[in-house]
Amino acid sequence: MSGALKIEVFGRTDVGKTRDHNEDSFLVADLTRRIASLQPEVREHDVGGRGSLFVVADGMGGAAAGEIASDMAVDTIYSHMINTWGNDPENTEQRFAYRLKEAVEVANQQIHEYAKGHPEHRGMGTTTTAAGIYTGALYLTQIGDSRGYLIRSGTIVQITKDQSLMQRLVDAGELTEEEAAVSERRNIILQALGPDPHVKVDLTRQELRRGDMLVMCSDGLSGLVPKDDMLRIVSQTPDLVGACRDLIDLANARGGPDNITVIVARFGGDGLPEADGADPVGHQVYPLLDTESTTEPVPVYRPENDPNAKTVQVAQPGKPPQTPTPTAPPQPAAPQAQPRPTPQAKKKWWPF
Repeated sequence: MSGALKIEVFGRTDVGKTRDHNEDSFLVADLTRRIASLQPEVREHDVGGRGSLFVVADGMGGAAAGEIASDMAVDTIYSHMINTWGNDPENTEQRFAYRLKEAVEVANQQIHEYAKGHPEHRGMGTTTTAAGIYTGALYLTQIGDSRGYLIRSGTIVQITKDQSLMQRLVDAGELTEEEAAVSERRNIILQALGPDPHVKVDLTRQELRRGDMLVMCSDGLSGLVPKDDMLRIVSQTPDLVGACRDLIDLANARGGPDNITVIVARFGGDGLPEADGADPVGHQVYPLLDTESTTEPVPVYRPENDPNAKTVQVAQPGKPPQTPTPTAPPQPAAPQAQPRPTPQAKKKWWPF
């Protein structure tokens, strides 16, 4: 369908009620005009030939390491999309998706190399959820447990999949979603940008419809504000500045133990068709044509099927991961107990 795809968007971050500094970062950008800001020309804009970009990153590593990692992720992804995608002669959906995935991989390499050169920050890392909007579709790259939700016709659906231990146990049928939400191990993630030299980026695609809304957030919001509360607040607050404020205020009212970041976007314009009720919404993996670059979700680790099963050490802030030593295969429903998140170690990386 010809015509404009219009975006209204706002984002906000907050230190929360417990932590003394903010390790979250976010970005809102019009890639065509090469502007990243929350100024009016970006908060409401038509999607141009190079698309738009939203990023949420939740750092980890203690001291300033998490803040550095999340800032590096946001800056690197934006820079790569401006300089590499922005100058790419092949302006297609496949190329856009490839460059977005590549940008996340480049960010991982840069954070990893930085940590190697700064031993005091070794073990630093960050989650990253990056959303690219291009020609009527939403492309999402996922590392870690920050989230993206799509609201359509009064229904909210999580369209990212957490790369976390709890999600893997839910997928394996070992835990229910309700049990996972209150588990002391819910802060253990399976991937982050930085700790390893390579990552498996989960790349998905969602067709957009007129009136769709996107909510992206760190787990400082999703861990305290269920999606039904998000839907209620966003639906009742058409002003996106107010919606972001009210979401963060609710997380803080429920304790605010973590940094809180949220981006809310609304999509409209004649460039999008109306929703007809039959359009699928959810986590939909997008395969790239280049088979060497085809993305796939992080595989479910099943230690009972691994003849070389080994224990894993959680990366501690400021310390490199310990060398694993072989043991008997662990049971997937009872991984090694980990402490509840604290301001000094808000997120753990479990290197499967």
